[in-house]
Amino acid sequence: MGNCFGPQRKAQVTNRSTSTTRTSTPVISYNISSNEGGFSSSTATKSRFSASGSLDDFPNGHILPTPNLRIFSFAELKNATRNFKSDTILGEGGFGTVFKGWLDEKPFAASKNGSGMVVAIKKLNEESMQGLEEWQSEVNFLGRLSHPNLVKLLGYCMEDKELLLVYEFMQKGSLENHLFRRSSAVQPLSWSIRLKIVIGAARGLAFLHTSDRQVIYRDFKASNILLDGNYDAKISDFGLAKFGPSESQSHVTTRVIGTYGYAAPEYVATGHLYVKSDVYGFGVVLLEMLTGLRALDMTRPSGQQNLVDWAKPFLLDRRKLKTIMDARLDNQYSMRGASQAANLALNCIGADPKTRPSMKEVVEALEQIEAIKDNPRELRIRSRHPTSHQHGQHPQQQHRSPLHPKNDGTSRRVRLQVNTR
Repeated sequence: MGNCFGPQRKAQVTNRSTSTTRTSTPVISYNISSNEGGFSSSTATKSRFSASGSLDDFPNGHILPTPNLRIFSFAELKNATRNFKSDTILGEGGFGTVFKGWLDEKPFAASKNGSGMVVAIKKLNEESMQGLEEWQSEVNFLGRLSHPNLVKLLGYCMEDKELLLVYEFMQKGSLENHLFRRSSAVQPLSWSIRLKIVIGAARGLAFLHTSDRQVIYRDFKASNILLDGNYDAKISDFGLAKFGPSESQSHVTTRVIGTYGYAAPEYVATGHLYVKSDVYGFGVVLLEMLTGLRALDMTRPSGQQNLVDWAKPFLLDRRKLKTIMDARLDNQYSMRGASQAANLALNCIGADPKTRPSMKEVVEALEQIEAIKDNPRELRIRSRHPTSHQHGQHPQQQHRSPLHPKNDGTSRRVRLQVNTR
């Protein structure tokens, strides 16, 4: 998670036991201000999540009536990470440091290093600016939302001043690493794998958007898309997630927090957050997937630093599009599919949120692109006549995602400085 500033909403968590006793369904009660919405494990409280009929479009996802998370003691997680030893560090962010740990699958007790189930353990830094609010948001959403394309939160620790979260471990790291990191340990992603990844991420967003009380993710970017051993994509980091507008409203108004290059223009300008503000961020990631270029890179030449602004004129012309396609694809892709993906990206990054497609429509469009089967001979011919990039070198990695191996990046989520009403 990155840095967040501004007033924090008070939230109450009624379980601060320091006991090592664990329960699979902890008693948690969140009292967040009404415009944020919350849930209580009490059945008397009406949840703002509801498994509506529209979720039938995503049969593998469901919403739990109460959080189903394991409560860990600090001692258990300390043992699981060998006293948070430096060689178990996976990454760092504004929230804190993420460590690799080992737990016995039953009953989730700490195991010997190198044995048992591998997990990612996120530990809050005391100097973190976002702290409790984003920690609670993670538990609030991931504790109840279950879908194959959302990272699984296994449990948490809240003991004295220690705040920790325990996630499933994602073996392949982030999409950001694979698109931008230049290392012999990171192999270029093929066209088919790239499509598989963006389809999975799109399904995760579509699931969030189709609950009765829609969830706006608010920080969709390549570093928050994590990959398992089969390159199945899962969305991580729900620290900025918010409930969507009520039926009588088109948007919610909130302080502007996000990542430069991915945040939708209407959100940056006004603080008005729409469900389709997420669609804009998805369109930016789709452009990154096509070009292999970061959404924002100040080391690129003037006029090319913002990927969206620079790439738009290339997206509707196949010949122009070919000149900006990621060279690491080595021309092994369907030009027809790439053209359709570029057109989809252009629709997603439209200036007016009303004209952007829904994420359900995005999923359907991507599945149609995935089904395109070009003649293998055409691919071979294209590979004999490669086209080089005309937009300079790819930049080095800049960001560390909280649940995957660390790198030498430095970018952070920041509060975008605007005035909102």
